[in-house]
Amino acid sequence: RMLVPIFLHRRQGIVALVSQHLDGEMIAQTLFRLGYQTIRGSSTRGGKEAFHKMVASLKQRKWCAVIPDGPRGPRHHFKPGTVYMAQQSGAYILPLTFSAEKKIQFNSWDRFVLPKPFSKTVVIYGKPFYINPELKGKSLIRLVQQIETQMIKLEKAADAYFSK
Repeated sequence: RMLVPIFLHRRQGIVALVSQHLDGEMIAQTLFRLGYQTIRGSSTRGGKEAFHKMVASLKQRKWCAVIPDGPRGPRHHFKPGTVYMAQQSGAYILPLTFSAEKKIQFNSWDRFVLPKPFSKTVVIYGKPFYINPELKGKSLIRLVQQIETQMIKLEKAADAYFSK
């Protein structure tokens, strides 16, 4: 659920985390053309360096974008790396999603959504999450689950928007 928010927030100097894998190259080129800066890395390739670059960007008060269920999923499973970035930088996590009145939903692991031409769309933002630097263990795991739950609710709300 990234396509419409990417277009909506183009040319705002946002830094986006993008996989170093081949599919990430196409995404990185598209983001660059839309005015995004990119940091390349994922959990399986270049992740540690990318993590530190993202934290540095966040500490510089730059807006950063991460697709938190990762390049391989599973769908809706919020990976903790985003939480650790926010925790180390003092940044907030702002969940968001979109839906479209008329759309094509692919049968991929992430159920990629492509709005049909001239379709109405809606972007929904969740409540921001602050990650206390002292949070650890089970408390941190619970917070990750809360963020994951909110993201699922946002997606359902976005989909329900056009079925009224």
